[in-house]
Amino acid sequence: MATLTLSGIRKSFGATTVLHGIDLDIAEGEMVVIVGASGCGKSTLLRITAGLETPTAGTVRIGGRDVTPLEPADRDIALVFQNYALYPHMTVFDNMAYGLKIRRMPREEIRRRVEEAATLLGIAPLLHRRPRELSGGQRQRVAMGRAIVREPKLFLFDEPLSNLDAKLRVQMRAEIRRLQRRLGVTSLFVTHDQVEAMTLGDRLVVMNQGRAAQVATPMEIFANPADTYVAGFIGSPTMNLLRATLAEGGGAATLAAGGSIPLDRPRPGPAGRALVVGIRPEHVTLGGSLPMAVELVEPLGSETVLHGTLPGGEAMTVRVQGPAPAHGGTLPVSLVEPLHIFDAETGRRL
Repeated sequence: MATLTLSGIRKSFGATTVLHGIDLDIAEGEMVVIVGASGCGKSTLLRITAGLETPTAGTVRIGGRDVTPLEPADRDIALVFQNYALYPHMTVFDNMAYGLKIRRMPREEIRRRVEEAATLLGIAPLLHRRPRELSGGQRQRVAMGRAIVREPKLFLFDEPLSNLDAKLRVQMRAEIRRLQRRLGVTSLFVTHDQVEAMTLGDRLVVMNQGRAAQVATPMEIFANPADTYVAGFIGSPTMNLLRATLAEGGGAATLAAGGSIPLDRPRPGPAGRALVVGIRPEHVTLGGSLPMAVELVEPLGSETVLHGTLPGGEAMTVRVQGPAPAHGGTLPVSLVEPLHIFDAETGRRL
């Protein structure tokens, strides 16, 4: 095991800057997930950590050693990508053993490592098959096994589950988490799927336009998003973000859609300060003074998600338990705690 420290990582491609000074410390055995929309810089940050890209500025340290100038092969890391990159003419055993053979490891040690990893991953009966004879999930297990046999200091995962169907993704992410905890290897995992991020990470790095918008545990980010971007990105369905202004004294907010709501504590600023009030769909209740025009009803069995608009056209999503109370028309709703209050100009939490 080893620590990973990224200090002041910047990356520019010509005049375009894609990373704006990322600082990150990952402890031994920790699984950190980088999550964000396409183009936010998460894969570039992973590639810099791996040595596949050179940073414009900043340093990468693995186990306290500065590896910034080193090639990937000299960093003692293992990478797992979304495309399995298996040699089609080789058996599963030879695919998993190939990196060890290149390092001229003794034959018996290679066999021991491959068989142990295959048993751990549940693919021991497949060692004599070729990749074309395997399912997508089995191929991903082989790719993971190829990484495990190297016994690296650091695992790097670049959206390894993107090519799998929904059911298999759920199964494989549970498998990855179980393996990572069992092996205790420090890991950095990149995904655009916020559900994947929430279930896998000890901590999350939410990226936005080349910056780390927030670094914290999954539940801290869910309960206390640092800004409107994080609030709108983490959570499914997404958080409702409503325009409002601060009332006199700072103890209430006046919604653009109509009505006033009390705040849990006074917020600073003059009366009329522009705010954004965030509330998750499960904290919107039916009944109240806000009329929501229902436009779409999603029955999901144990719960129903209602999509609609408030007066003025702002979108509103409501999640209720059980069957849908209505299939169109207008429903009265109200907002209850917890509310999330943001500055409308900066987007930052107040």
